[in-house]
This record gives sequence, C-alpha cells and structure tokens, in this order.
Amino acid sequence: MAGFCFAGVELVARSDGALWWPDENTLLVADLHLEKSSFLARKGWLLPPHATAETLAGLIDAVEATGTRRLICLGDSFHDQGGPERLRPETRATLQLMTRNLDWWWITGNHDEDAAAILGGRVMRAAQLGPLVLRHEADVADARPELSGHFHPKLVIRHRGRHIARRCFAISTTKLILPAFGAFTGGLDVADPALRAALAGPAQALVLDGGRLLRFPVG
Repeated sequence: MAGFCFAGVELVARSDGALWWPDENTLLVADLHLEKSSFLARKGWLLPPHATAETLAGLIDAVEATGTRRLICLGDSFHDQGGPERLRPETRATLQLMTRNLDWWWITGNHDEDAAAILGGRVMRAAQLGPLVLRHEADVADARPELSGHFHPKLVIRHRGRHIARRCFAISTTKLILPAFGAFTGGLDVADPALRAALAGPAQALVLDGGRLLRFPVG
C-alpha cells in the first residue's frame, strides 16, 4: 500500500487495485465483473470457472485488511445483468452477508445497471462523498474531482520489442480512474486516446512497486 493526495484528500492505493480512504473509513473498488466466466461460457468461450470466487476472496481480504465499514463498487460489479442470478448459492450467501454487515454502495455500470440490487446494499447511478464525485465512467464535462472505473487502466512499457504491462491508477487534476479489481478482466493502455480523453488533462499512471508508488507521465 502507498498513500497519495488527490484533490486535497488523502488516499491509499492497494496492490490489488482497491483504493482505501481512511478519513471516510471507506474502501472503493471498480469493475469486479463477477460471473464473467459463466456469461462467456454460454458463448462457447473457455475461461477459468473460479474467477468470481477468486475476486470475492480478494475483496474479503481487502475488507479485513482495512477494517472498512463502507464498501463502494464503482460499477460493472457484474459482467451482465443476469450475473446475480447465476451466482452459486454459497457465493450469493457470502455477498448478502457482506451487504448486511457493511455500508455497501453499488454504483451502476454499463454492463450491470441495477442488477446487484437483489443482493442488498444501496444502488445509485452516481454519488458524492466528501468533495469527491463517484461514478462508473468519467464525465469530462464535470469539473468536480471524481473517482471512477470503466477503463481498466494499465501501464504498458515497451522496450526493444518487449513490453511489460501493470495495472495502474490513472490520475489527473480532477480525475482518478481505478484499475479493474476483478480477476481476468484485462485492461486498457493508459496511453490509449479514449482513456487520455477521459482524464481531461495532463495525467500520470500510478503503479505500486512494493511499498513505493511510482509515477509515470501519460502522453
């Protein structure tokens, strides 16, 4: 973990892609894409069937490590609107227990909309916590400081025909885009024009290296 400041707010980046906000006792994650494997299996694609269980286990670890009382999912928590119906009974029971014991917010995404409502917690299109707006996809027309997901940012470094890709937090003066938390979710190069446009200005990629937070200019 490593701390940094965004819009006057002290935040902590975690190596699993979660964001810890100590002053609000809040943990934020983006793009869990639960039940992606079962969705693609219907189309004949083969993905590891344990992706949902792995993602949920990582989420439980993050909750326990931070001791958070509030958990906010920044959209696309499920890969599609039918995802909650395909959960295994034990996974459904675990999620429902967590939504009962935490102040759990589901921000709606373009994949899942309000599908997660049947699991408990609060469902909303966007929200504001302290000075920060929370939504799934960055709104370049909104000048307020904002946390979002959607793009699954990763830093790609190319050198002599080889490349290294690491998930990252993408940050500008008013935008902070979280990496995807879900297992097997892939990512978009932080230098991609669509992601750069969403950041609405000069930006950096924040990459955790052990306990250090490395900053790379995007451009």
